[in-house]
Amino acid sequence: MLERKITNTLLEWKQEEKKPCLLVRGARQVGKTFIIDEFAKNNYKNYLYINFELMPEYKSIFDGNLDIKTLIMKLEVTFPEINIEPKETILFLDEIQSCPNARTALKSFALDGRIDVIASGSLLGLYYKEISSYPVGYERIVDLYPLDFEEFLWGIGIKKDTIEYARNCFQELKPMDEYVLKQFQEQFKMYMLVGGMPNIVREYIETNSLTKVLTMQKAIIENYLLDVVKYAETVNKQKIINTFQSIPIQLSKKNKKFLYTDINKGERDVGERKYASAIEWLKDAGIINFCYNLSEPALPLISNIRLNSFKIYMRDTGLLIAMLEEGTQKAILEEDLYINEGALLENIFASEITTKHDKLMYFERKSKLEIDFILNIEGKVTAIEVKSGNNKQAKSLMSIVQNYKTVTRYIKFEKDCNVYKDDKNVEHYPLFMIMYL
Repeated sequence: MLERKITNTLLEWKQEEKKPCLLVRGARQVGKTFIIDEFAKNNYKNYLYINFELMPEYKSIFDGNLDIKTLIMKLEVTFPEINIEPKETILFLDEIQSCPNARTALKSFALDGRIDVIASGSLLGLYYKEISSYPVGYERIVDLYPLDFEEFLWGIGIKKDTIEYARNCFQELKPMDEYVLKQFQEQFKMYMLVGGMPNIVREYIETNSLTKVLTMQKAIIENYLLDVVKYAETVNKQKIINTFQSIPIQLSKKNKKFLYTDINKGERDVGERKYASAIEWLKDAGIINFCYNLSEPALPLISNIRLNSFKIYMRDTGLLIAMLEEGTQKAILEEDLYINEGALLENIFASEITTKHDKLMYFERKSKLEIDFILNIEGKVTAIEVKSGNNKQAKSLMSIVQNYKTVTRYIKFEKDCNVYKDDKNVEHYPLFMIMYL
């Protein structure tokens, strides 16, 4: 079984005395059902499970009155074999987006407190208008992402002591043992190819077959397109598909800023007014990550976001590879990490950062100066540059050092690099150490 960091979040939530219901959301196939199911089985005496897509008849439990007395009575009739005992019972409402009334009922469960309730769902953002009353203050939303690199290392059997050794080198700015360093570099390359979708990671661990991995990745891409057909409004279906399929093209440019004109080259009247809702749909579905351009790299960063200037990354880099031309896997295995203008490496950095920071941001000025990522790390504006090719010069980072005093920390992640700090106060790390940022 793959170990996931969210399990600790669930255990901490269970120990709370007065707690809200938990709502775990994420893209399809990131492992929501599996993780919550295992948590419920291992930590509760009584377990009630409802999947509103597989068990549509159970939606009627949440018709009519949603007071706690009525709800518990209906659950007892539905699950006569299970005793509903306070603090010993958990109710898992899977695919809750298919039953808006169940989401409204979370308030009643939270106020009563006898039953712990976890809900999960995909595409929740698309169903706001169907919910009669939000359980504001009575649900806590937790996002689940594909496996990050550290979780991937756990899965393939790298010892946690070894991972901690590398973490200490990162934190103390001291070089790693060269042999161990190369092993981490190789695994980071494999993680780029495999991605973090749990079923695909399991397949890779069991078979070590990148061919099977690619087949499964392409199947997930097809499932995403089927979700568009199933859930999107008719007027938006083709716009969403066109936007989704343009992502590899957008990222293959030297300047990876998302341009509406690149969605469909042969189409007239392509602009924000026409395609903004399609982009938002993909974001709500948990398929993409936004990275906003900053007008200035200064605190507070959020006040300097330019909402009309952004990049879009796939949330899972393995899926991005599956959308590219054949031979991409081979190129990466042969050390061509700069394929597609470094898009894949930037994408994997965006995915890692997203799991720890609320917003992705970058800084670009007049197409001459561009910093891949700008973050607020412990109150310091931090400039991050990612170097995947043989050109080790970091002209943009040096320009930031010399001209932008609001930036006080400078980090460069690069291929074939050990840990050190240079005379310009720039920290240098191997690519895989993004997992420690």
